[in-house]
Amino acid sequence: MKIGFIGTGLMGASMVRNLLKNNHEVTVYNRTVSKAKALETDGAIFCETIEACVAERDVIIMIVGLPSDVEEVSNQVFKFAKTGAILIDMTTSSPKLAEKLTTEGLAKGIAVLDAPVSGGDIGAKNGTLSIMVGGEQDAFTACLPIFECMGKNIVYCGHAGCGQHTKMANQIAIAGTVSGVAEAIAYANKMGLDSQIMLNAISAGAAGSWQMSNNGPKMISKDYDPGFFIKHFVKDMNIAIQCADEEKLDLPILKIVRDLYQDMMIQGDENLGTQAIIKQYEK
Repeated sequence: MKIGFIGTGLMGASMVRNLLKNNHEVTVYNRTVSKAKALETDGAIFCETIEACVAERDVIIMIVGLPSDVEEVSNQVFKFAKTGAILIDMTTSSPKLAEKLTTEGLAKGIAVLDAPVSGGDIGAKNGTLSIMVGGEQDAFTACLPIFECMGKNIVYCGHAGCGQHTKMANQIAIAGTVSGVAEAIAYANKMGLDSQIMLNAISAGAAGSWQMSNNGPKMISKDYDPGFFIKHFVKDMNIAIQCADEEKLDLPILKIVRDLYQDMMIQGDENLGTQAIIKQYEK
């Protein structure tokens, strides 16, 4: 299938490589030219403009930064993509924006799916992402073989915006879990335990989680390289809090964790990985 891919950063580059491994023809565009051009060695077709990237493509995928970026890029896609194309937004973004883009896309003859992902850079590299999809079910069915190149847990969540709402639930759960792992390590350190032995002891029981198995050891070794940036996690948590507030739902744990990460951004740590929250307990 002919695919246009916009946004070849930490996650997107690996997702493109997995599409290429499955014999899809992929054009790529990124605002930072070098990040897209580097994929030529993997077989991607580098494009200097969004217009060139999306023209005559059957499916256009984007994974960019902020909701404002999603809106800006989608406007370009609607302008230059062919009638009958499918736009898949894999950015974690606003559910309301997903609904808006779906309506705008229908007016242009372009189906839109909101399909945010979870699994970080490891999942993107290994093609094991969890993909949460909202939009028209026929479009989802048509794109399922594409999703299967990039992920293992692919779930159709419902109408437009449901993929984004499901991702918000995912981020809410992660907020509590990653902070819980950090607090367990901080407690172990304060009590004179070997924190790695502690993790080995509890990770196979009821306390075990992806965060504990993957980010716990990074916290211990002070490896703060990003699998997922703090700045993007704060963006996601703010979207979730806004959605909850609109429905008069209080999420106190999420707000506490958001505030911890916002403090880190003020300290200049926005480009560290989310596991760097352990630094908040080492002051």
